[in-house]
Amino acid sequence: MPFQFCPQCGTKLQADFRFCPSCGEKFPAPAGAGPSGDDTICGSGESSGSFSPVSVSPRPPLGSPCRAAIRGKRSAEDPVPLQDASPVLPKRGKARGKTPAALKQKDGMEGLNSPPAKKAPTPVKGRGRSVCGRQVEEKELSEDNLPTSPSPFFKASPGGDPSPGPKPAQKSPQKESWVVRHNHFRRGSKLKSRSGKRVSAVTPPQEGEELTDTACRKWRLGKLLSQTEKDLVYEAFASNSKESKHILKLGAKDGRIFNEQNFLQRAAKASSVDKWIKSNRLDFLGLPPCVGFGLHALQYRFLIFPSMGQTLLSILESKATLPSERTVLQLACRILDVLTFIHSNEYVHGDINAENIYISMEGPSQVFLAGYSHAFRYCPGGQQVEYREASRTPHEGALEYISVDSHKGAGPSRRSDLQSLGYCLLHWLTGTLPWDSTSDPQTISAQKQRFLEDVPTLLSSCFGEKRVSSAVQQYVTQVMALGYTDTPDYPALKAGLNDGLLALGGALEQPLSSMTASYH
Repeated sequence: MPFQFCPQCGTKLQADFRFCPSCGEKFPAPAGAGPSGDDTICGSGESSGSFSPVSVSPRPPLGSPCRAAIRGKRSAEDPVPLQDASPVLPKRGKARGKTPAALKQKDGMEGLNSPPAKKAPTPVKGRGRSVCGRQVEEKELSEDNLPTSPSPFFKASPGGDPSPGPKPAQKSPQKESWVVRHNHFRRGSKLKSRSGKRVSAVTPPQEGEELTDTACRKWRLGKLLSQTEKDLVYEAFASNSKESKHILKLGAKDGRIFNEQNFLQRAAKASSVDKWIKSNRLDFLGLPPCVGFGLHALQYRFLIFPSMGQTLLSILESKATLPSERTVLQLACRILDVLTFIHSNEYVHGDINAENIYISMEGPSQVFLAGYSHAFRYCPGGQQVEYREASRTPHEGALEYISVDSHKGAGPSRRSDLQSLGYCLLHWLTGTLPWDSTSDPQTISAQKQRFLEDVPTLLSSCFGEKRVSSAVQQYVTQVMALGYTDTPDYPALKAGLNDGLLALGGALEQPLSSMTASYH
């Protein structure tokens, strides 16, 4: 059957077509028919409307030897070379400097004389970067160019690269024992570099960057004080102020810091705290006031607090000896006051440890319980949440101190906070816990479960041959016997701790001199 090709786009057409169905080009009928049984192809004539029939032998099938001969060399039987049968047609698409007619030409014949073009590698989608880009990013995270901080939270691991800053003085064997043992249990950070440094999943903003809270107050970032995998803590300067009287806690917009902000807005209002202090005749309640919050750069959420002093963890790491029993009991009474308040407002803390406890340098008897990123509303609307394992992520918080409830994925209750405080008291007094030798969450959970029903063995494992503190023994025995929904006897718990403090010649109002001496 005779056919022709469109001179504009090269589409194969029947002989009686008056326009091209592909590009819409109109053309007159061909001047004559080709030989019987052969196809005709219309080459471009001198004018755009003229056609000249050209005879072409049938194309051999793909893969045949004749096909290769046609590509490389003109056959003697062909009256016209294939390359001359139709002009080389450019690919379709927009190109600068070309006419619309030229852009319509098809590239179907071009592939016969040239090998297929090498396809460019397709980038893999993921965080807006290609595979190569992501590999570079992972390398940067895992090598030496990690964000660091002068905070005592960052210490080089044995065999790793030392952190920037002055070289620490040689520690005594007793101090080294405490620091190594305590740092061994700082397992809250799962994101670590090969050198053992703790890194944050949040990209730290630059020092000096300005942030604006919801009240339109501007805050300027100072030096980075500390960082974990969840958040970063900076010095914060108010607008036009050269003195830093605040700290800024910053985390991912939809991260754990949102839970902390929600708790502070619901249960830690300044008016409620003041009313509680007056009604319970307290001299102080260590709940940090949030003076501002907001979003920054569409990816960060931040909270502003007044400066609260040093973390208990940094103080413990700087001391060569364990804190005294009097100091530990004084800390316990202050923290128990805060737990009593937040429990009365339907919340539990969920992650009590030395890193979330601050000791004020201006008023050394002032102890703050901070870090409410794991706060849980255990009693919404006055209705106690039912005990249900695996209802939350298991093992959330500092593994060495969280309760068995948190290990099993149940929502923490009031007994969970009080038991966590008991583990802290034992660790601060003795420098050890029975599960020191393991970092496996399941093993730690199993040991804690066993000691719930065998408190004397728990105490003997921690104190060894040393005298067991009667006040701590009484406290731990009472809280380990609590049920999930039981209401603790807070006055009795505090009375037992306070009586032990008074017996040692201490008082709540006295400064924590042994804890803060190295910072004055």
